[in-house]
Amino acid sequence: MGSVNKINCFRCKHFSTTWNPVFPRACKAYGFKTKEVLSTYIKKVTGAECMQFQPKSPANRNHSSGFQSRFNLRL
Repeated sequence: MGSVNKINCFRCKHFSTTWNPVFPRACKAYGFKTKEVLSTYIKKVTGAECMQFQPKSPANRNHSSGFQSRFNLRL
């Protein structure tokens, strides 16, 4: 058995969400929308792993850019 390195589409810069509840996930690189996990769908349709995965840059992620909430959640 080979190693299992599942692609996390939520961490890909090509991933986006849509307004359509029937097709809530989209891949800008491949140009399609689906309800399934995108990398799983690509594997099922093509038989190959996703070749377009590119990690989001750290600047696009709130916890990496020093984002701090102004809400005080202490009760």
